[in-house]
Amino acid sequence: MEYLLIFISAIFVNNIVLSQFLGICPFLGVSKKIDTALGMAAAVAFVLTLSTIVTYLLQRFVLDAFELGYLQTITFILVIAGLVQMVEIILKKVSPALYQALGVFLPLITTNCCILGVAILVIQKDFDLLTGVIYAFSTALGFGLALVLFAGMREQMSLSAIPKGMQGTPIALLTAGLLAMAFMGFSGVDKGLSALLGI
Repeated sequence: MEYLLIFISAIFVNNIVLSQFLGICPFLGVSKKIDTALGMAAAVAFVLTLSTIVTYLLQRFVLDAFELGYLQTITFILVIAGLVQMVEIILKKVSPALYQALGVFLPLITTNCCILGVAILVIQKDFDLLTGVIYAFSTALGFGLALVLFAGMREQMSLSAIPKGMQGTPIALLTAGLLAMAFMGFSGVDKGLSALLGI
């Protein structure tokens, strides 16, 4: 039941983009079409889950064992950069269309603070490996949900008559703010669920 609570909390209550404001660059950059949003969400989910496993193991068995905790950030960044390169190579071979669609935004996963943030949060919250992986995957699903919802809204807005001064970035930021406010409606759901389940 604890895993269910982490799952719901990471997706809805503490959404990494709309509540903690991590991963804003790809959220705004890749959200013009649902297809590219889905591709980015899948790539982020893969990299986020895999990087959490690798960084957790590095932290526990290398950095903590040899008292090299001060190298955490640089080590995590290098691991994430390596995994993104791997994803880029795989996408180029498996799905060239998606690779072309993501374009410059694929390397953005390297600098996506959402991935580094989750890797560090797993260590700070002192999760075990399974809990950390569930948290990372749930966070990736929350990121994907926010990204796809936002992309759908932006596609719909492209068909609407929007005043000239609000077109482009202004309406996108206003819509993102409204979406974040909508997700605030989930606050307290995790506490209510934990009380209901007796956790």
